[in-house]
Amino acid sequence: MAGTAARIAALRERMPPLTAVPLPRAVDERWLGARFPVRALAEPPSGSGLAPVLGDDGPPVVGHAPDMMRFGLEFTMRRFAQYGPVYWTGAFGRRIVSLSGPEATRIALVNKDKAFSQEGWKFFIERFFDRGLMLLDFGEHRLHRGIMQQAFTRERLAGYVTQMGPPLREGVRAWGAGGPRLYWALKQLTLDVATRVFMALPAESDEFGTARINRAFVSAVRAGTAIVRYPVPGGRWAAGLRGRRLLENYFGASLPAKRAADGDDLFSALCQATTEDGDRFGDADIVNHMIFLMMAAHDTTTITSSAMAYYLAKHPEWQERARAESLRLGDDLPDIEALESLETLDLVMKEALRLRAPVPSLARMTTKDTEVLGHYLPAGALVAVSPTVNHFSPECWTDPMRFDPPRFGPDRREDKTHRFAWMPFGGGAHKCIGLRFGGLEVKALLHEMLRTYRWSVPADYTPKWDYVSLPVPTDGLPVQLTYR
Repeated sequence: MAGTAARIAALRERMPPLTAVPLPRAVDERWLGARFPVRALAEPPSGSGLAPVLGDDGPPVVGHAPDMMRFGLEFTMRRFAQYGPVYWTGAFGRRIVSLSGPEATRIALVNKDKAFSQEGWKFFIERFFDRGLMLLDFGEHRLHRGIMQQAFTRERLAGYVTQMGPPLREGVRAWGAGGPRLYWALKQLTLDVATRVFMALPAESDEFGTARINRAFVSAVRAGTAIVRYPVPGGRWAAGLRGRRLLENYFGASLPAKRAADGDDLFSALCQATTEDGDRFGDADIVNHMIFLMMAAHDTTTITSSAMAYYLAKHPEWQERARAESLRLGDDLPDIEALESLETLDLVMKEALRLRAPVPSLARMTTKDTEVLGHYLPAGALVAVSPTVNHFSPECWTDPMRFDPPRFGPDRREDKTHRFAWMPFGGGAHKCIGLRFGGLEVKALLHEMLRTYRWSVPADYTPKWDYVSLPVPTDGLPVQLTYR
């Protein structure tokens, strides 16, 4: 105990002043900058030589949850500046250990001794995305991933690109010139595309209605960070459970027909997928995976395309450079090779993913006592692995707060400074299985925007991002579209 007290005292001495970390305009210093009592998560075993994980509970009852959701990036960077790469934070009625920075995240995601499991995700989203691929562990995860990989071969991806081309072109043209809230327009369009590519159904023909499905996905995603984690009428948790039931009915109603058909959509691909050993998904597995994949596909695609559109609006020289490449492809709908040739969009997408990671935290649970960078983590600790600090580390990135796509070019490749310097898709065995699909859809979408419009935002405009679930621009990202 004496050693822990000394470490707490030393931490207090070296905590940076409130002005040391840049904060957004509206930060309430009473909470975000307050000095709450520092405590150890757990005492290390005697003689281990390990240091305790230090942190604080934050304000009574709610902990730091409101500030985590309100300030996102700024909150994470402040905590890292205060505590270093391994610390804990009180939120959602739990103490959550944060692992930040390339080395700490490497230990958790490579997970050589299987000390970190996906059980951490279950605390947040199991009730809403039960048995999605991201929630499975070890042998079961390998089995399901092996089957699912059959739906993401290059041949399948080429087919999905062919299917997504027409609805993307139609949807982008349908916006017309003006000042849409671009995030919401993109979200509806990506859901329409997912409905067609994943389900082979016209967006307007299903009996559930895409607006209801979209609301169901939004409710299910946002429920994971509900502070009141019970189905109180009118609360986020109750709305998430209703959304889950609707999604189960939506996919369950189409399952028999998909089993019987030989379609080329993703739903059919999961029904048909068989490994060399004859392993296949059962009906419940297919429904669970479709709910998770639909959420992952259209939510992360919307966030990435929104961030790219914003940075292209703020940096019109990059918008013109990307447009020139798209126009060189001609008027035909691009195939997979054409999309892969759009090098400028590729650079902009990677930089947008760095600056605004679609999934800012990856949940884990310790399966046994373990250590990270000399800190003791007891079994059963809820852990958040954060790409955010990695993406802004001056050890890995030149002028990390600046929009600078050439940092990913062949002459610099700053993303290669560390294996986990850039990790918008996670890492290790659970690296996103759909990352190539998502990248192709984002490039296809921006390609159609570039062919159809020019867009801009006011010079002094900066979006405020809401981190209640995944990062969303609170104002919907208003832009001015004009026909090019």
